[in-house]
Amino acid sequence: MEIVAKILIAVVALEHLYILWMEMFAWETKGKEVFKAVLPAEMFKPTKGLAANQGLYNGFLAAGLIWFFFIEDEKWQTNIALFFLGCVAIAGIYGAISATKKIFFVQALPAILAIIAVLLK
Repeated sequence: MEIVAKILIAVVALEHLYILWMEMFAWETKGKEVFKAVLPAEMFKPTKGLAANQGLYNGFLAAGLIWFFFIEDEKWQTNIALFFLGCVAIAGIYGAISATKKIFFVQALPAILAIIAVLLK
């Protein structure tokens, strides 16, 4: 189960690096494709700064999950993983409630599965 946990943590971290890139650097192109059901096309330019700030926070989540792989103490490694995965899960649940239900499946569910894998390892 330890390998499954590490794979799921890596997937969640990579997903948040992708979100960082999209929200900080490709908001008016890729962001427009991804969030077309949530925001009208004319809103992407004026919300570019807000999206970049959001992207930065996603980068912090990714950094915390990547940090997990460099921690040698198993207890600390587990605590760091659970903290950052919990943050991702809560953000995904909130996004599903406030924006679109798709966010639950894309963001929260992978984090929840990773949390389960970490707890079972």
